[in-house]
Amino acid sequence: MAGNVHMEGAFEVSSDKVQYTEEAIISQYDYQTTLVKQEGGKTIVAPKTDSFTFKTERKVPKVGAMFVGWSGNNGSTVTASIIANKKGMTWMTKERELKSNYIGSITQASTVRIGNNEKGDSVHMPLKNMLPMVDPNDLEITGWDICDTNLGDAMKRSCVLEYDLQRQLYDEMKQLKPLPSVYFPDFIAANQSSRANNVLTGSKQEQMEQIQKDIRDFKASKGLDKVIVLWTANTERFAEVQTGVNDSAQNLLAAIKRGEEEISPSTVFAVASVLEGASYINGSPQNTFVPGLLELAEERKVFIGGDDFKSGQTKVKSVLVDFLISAGIKVKSIVSYNHLGNNDGKNLSDPQQFRSKEISKSNVVDDMVASNSILYEPGEHPDHVVVIKYVPNVGDSKRAMDEYVSEIFMGGTNTVVMHNTCEDSLLAAPLIIDLVILTELFERISLKKQGDADFERFHPVLSVLSYLLKAPLVPPGTPVVNALFAQRQCLTNILRACLGLAPENNMLLEHKLMTAYGAASA
Repeated sequence: MAGNVHMEGAFEVSSDKVQYTEEAIISQYDYQTTLVKQEGGKTIVAPKTDSFTFKTERKVPKVGAMFVGWSGNNGSTVTASIIANKKGMTWMTKERELKSNYIGSITQASTVRIGNNEKGDSVHMPLKNMLPMVDPNDLEITGWDICDTNLGDAMKRSCVLEYDLQRQLYDEMKQLKPLPSVYFPDFIAANQSSRANNVLTGSKQEQMEQIQKDIRDFKASKGLDKVIVLWTANTERFAEVQTGVNDSAQNLLAAIKRGEEEISPSTVFAVASVLEGASYINGSPQNTFVPGLLELAEERKVFIGGDDFKSGQTKVKSVLVDFLISAGIKVKSIVSYNHLGNNDGKNLSDPQQFRSKEISKSNVVDDMVASNSILYEPGEHPDHVVVIKYVPNVGDSKRAMDEYVSEIFMGGTNTVVMHNTCEDSLLAAPLIIDLVILTELFERISLKKQGDADFERFHPVLSVLSYLLKAPLVPPGTPVVNALFAQRQCLTNILRACLGLAPENNMLLEHKLMTAYGAASA
């Protein structure tokens, strides 16, 4: 009887479609799609194959991560967890001894089915072994924060990690202090003003130039090959897109020089990062990537990715709605209620900041609804309501309650009610690590279509990160995919393409016949 086998360690693909050199893995890949068109009143469906060459640089560089909002719950938790893993720390709870791990990280704690062995068993390998990736224990970390609290006290204040682990980490963590950050009070809730004691001064241009200098100084002082910047600070209100201000790259740069009011802190950080050639990831829901910034990233060919970490309620929603609609069940209404007590919840108690979060949470089902014209008329959508409340008592342990009401067979009604307790930062921290690792990996991957002379990188809007983000940013004019398993298959199949391997199609024909493979494995 065929089963599952787990294998560790590096592997090589034996195929005429892949070549290993000292510098790179070079693969030949046939990208097969299906073209649908109308001809003479008939629908014509035609298979289409395009041949590509993928090249993945094998040398793993020395990488630094810079977090905006470093002494917040997410930044302090990521930093503490990497130190704990690097040192192999263990700690006691009231129940048992625990050891450091990267559970919750797709790169570090998930596996992929790579193929079958001779017995017909499915062989699974850690995703991190597919291609050369940065080890999170090797990351150098620093960052900015509007609050000057050192990372040790930030860790204690957040109450995320167990006390015994905090005790072991504190002396090292308290030596880490955030750099002064950008603070424009109009963009975050007024209740954050008491924390703002570590802020840059001067014009918006001068503050952006200081951020650029911080990136260069960090890179030089640590001997880094590259830096990736990630926003894990407060949710901002939406910035108004204004003609002549942030609608083009040229206008955006000029608007920063003029100190225009509608230039947000996150956009200043993103522009500084792009100008320094550092990939930038937006982990909050605001519209950091205004049209001018998108254009600047394209001009400079620097990766940007966003928006908003997808860690708890929204991840479950993208799975459940995909399941229901794929099963031919018509979702009629979705009501999502959250309450949390960390600083993120406090900031979101302001209506303008909540509106940013509401948008990112509400759009997650749109592509799934649009995919089924049998269930939904053009323009028809389920009722979708999102509520977030600040309850200090629950701290980082967010409560999420959802009700899904669907129409089923012959006019019936089906209701699913779900309660989810999310340890907010413990779910977000491994996603942050994954975003840094995967962004760096894709900086080393290039491809070219058969007949083209030169390799090119993926589009600067790095939509392959969608699996990790609530409101996926995609290149202009391209489809947004929110279905969670489609997002994961996109990621893993691209990694397979880099090895000259066909996409995983889950047909398993070798186990579905009485002859050939089927007879051998019975």
